[in-house]
Amino acid sequence: MTEPRRYGDELAVVTVTYSPGETIERFLDTLATATERPIQVVMADNGSTDGAPEKAALREGVRLLVTGENLGYGTAANRGVAEFGDEYGWVVVANPDIEFGPGSIDELLKAASRWPRGGAFGPLIREPNGEVYPSARLLPSLGKGVGHAVVGRVWKDNPWTKAYRQSDTSVRERTAGWLSGSCLLLRREAFDSVDGFDPRYFMYFEDVDLGDRIGKAGWQNVYVPSATVTHIGGHSTSKASAKMLAAHHASAYQYLADRHQGPEWKPVLAAIKAGLKIRLKLETRS
Repeated sequence: MTEPRRYGDELAVVTVTYSPGETIERFLDTLATATERPIQVVMADNGSTDGAPEKAALREGVRLLVTGENLGYGTAANRGVAEFGDEYGWVVVANPDIEFGPGSIDELLKAASRWPRGGAFGPLIREPNGEVYPSARLLPSLGKGVGHAVVGRVWKDNPWTKAYRQSDTSVRERTAGWLSGSCLLLRREAFDSVDGFDPRYFMYFEDVDLGDRIGKAGWQNVYVPSATVTHIGGHSTSKASAKMLAAHHASAYQYLADRHQGPEWKPVLAAIKAGLKIRLKLETRS
C-alpha cells in the first residue's frame, strides 16, 4: 500500500485563465490583501489571446503555465496544483474574476484549524451588486436536480430550487454537500485523496462532483462566511455562451449518470437526456 504524500504548510494559488482581460489584475491586487502569508500563484492558461496572463506573469510570485489548448476548468486546475512541491499543503483554486476581501484567505485558514477533517473551505461569495450568492449547497438528488432544472428559470421560489440551493439556510459556518468552485481553499491531502477534479467535466459540475467525492472520502466541505469574496462573473464564458450552455447540460447529465448506474436507471437517464436536450434548444434560442 502506497503511503500518502506528506505536505508542508505553505500556501499556493491556482487560477485558470482564458482571455481574462483586466479581471486578472484585480484578482492579483486583491489577493495581496487576502493573506499575510507568502504565496505563489500559477495561472493555468487555456489558450488566452488577449495578452492579459502574460502581462500578469511579470509580477513577482506569479507564474504562467501554458496548457497548450483549452483543457476545461478542472483539468487545467489539476495541472496548476501539480506544479507545486510537497511543501505546499494548502491551495486556493479560484476564478480569475474573483476579488478577494481583505484577510479572506486567512479566515479560511483559521477555519481549517477548527475543522481538522475539512478538505475544502468556501467563502461567502457576493455578486457585484452586493447580493449573497448561494455557494454552499446540498448535493443534487435526482428529484431536486430535475425539479430545479425544469422550473428554476420560470418559478424562482420553487421548493426544489430552494432545497437544492439551501437558500433558506442561515449564513453561518457549517458543512455543505458542495461548495462553489469559483473560490476554494483545498487541503492538498484531501484533494489528492480523490485525485483532484474529474477531467471528464469540461466546465460546470466539476465542483459538485468534487464536493461529493471529498465527502465520500471522509472529508468535509466547510462553508466559512466570515471570509468574503466578490465574483464579477462571466468575463471569459460570455464570449461563448452557447458553447457554455451545452457544456453545462452535458456535465449535468454526466453527474447524474455517474451516480445512477445499472440497467434499471437506463430509461430514467434516457428521459433526462432528452429533457436536457430540449431545454438546451430552448435556452439557446432565447
